[in-house]
Amino acid sequence: MLTLLLWFLFSPLCVVRFLPSTLKMSAARRSRLSTKRKFVADGVFYAELNELLNGELAEDGYAGVEVRTTPHRTEIIIRATRTQNVLGEKGQRIRELTSVVQKRFDFADGAVELYAERVANRGLCAQAQAESLKFKLLGGLAVRRACYGVVRFVMEAEAKGCEVIVTGKLRGQRAKAMKFGDGYMIKTGNAGQVYTDTAVRHVMMRQGVIGIRVAIMLPHDPKGLRGPKIPLDDVVTIMEPKEEVSPETLLAQQAAAAAHAAAMAAAVPAPAAPPAMPEDPNVAAGF
Repeated sequence: MLTLLLWFLFSPLCVVRFLPSTLKMSAARRSRLSTKRKFVADGVFYAELNELLNGELAEDGYAGVEVRTTPHRTEIIIRATRTQNVLGEKGQRIRELTSVVQKRFDFADGAVELYAERVANRGLCAQAQAESLKFKLLGGLAVRRACYGVVRFVMEAEAKGCEVIVTGKLRGQRAKAMKFGDGYMIKTGNAGQVYTDTAVRHVMMRQGVIGIRVAIMLPHDPKGLRGPKIPLDDVVTIMEPKEEVSPETLLAQQAAAAAHAAAMAAAVPAPAAPPAMPEDPNVAAGF
């Protein structure tokens, strides 16, 4: 626990120490900052928190973090494939992480809470697949075999497409890039931002650093569970045509309706004439 705290406080990625003092304020004082400074402070907080969790929970299938700020406390949701390892025995590990985050970012007691959320389908999570590929390469598996295994696993999870790019000293001293892909992939426009899940990892190999980039084209899901609710712009849905009525049937229906209306009109009795009024004697006398 102490080693983790010291590494986190003095790591070169702890960029908050080199920023103005306004970015190192507590969450209570941060609410009084200007809008620009608040966005910068929130971004730095998220980046440093993500770096800590990525280094600590990489072996447990870390797949991202979400920060929810409420008036009373800050909730941090950790997404991972193995949530039981994130929680630890009787919740000890999640309490240690909560204590580290609370001390590092100057939160009050009970002002920050950490939760673990399981990834619903890790085959559609780019960060989980990038971590899986990273540990396969560290384990000595061949690059081509490891990448094709990831692509096949993603496509079996009903993804629309997958692309894996590996760069670095893969074989020999000459650095190169290898690209593996399958399916349908959109890279530009709004659809590329909404439907594409991307993750980047760096593998510290003996011969040098190898870069990994995994991109997954998510499927369309009207419920929003496995993919975006918004349909693609170029997807055209052809509706089934309505059943057509023949002209003879239509004319017969019109004739039947007219005959029915005439019969109803004939069945209604004519209104009786009003009774005659008695003649006024004054009018008859000319008054």
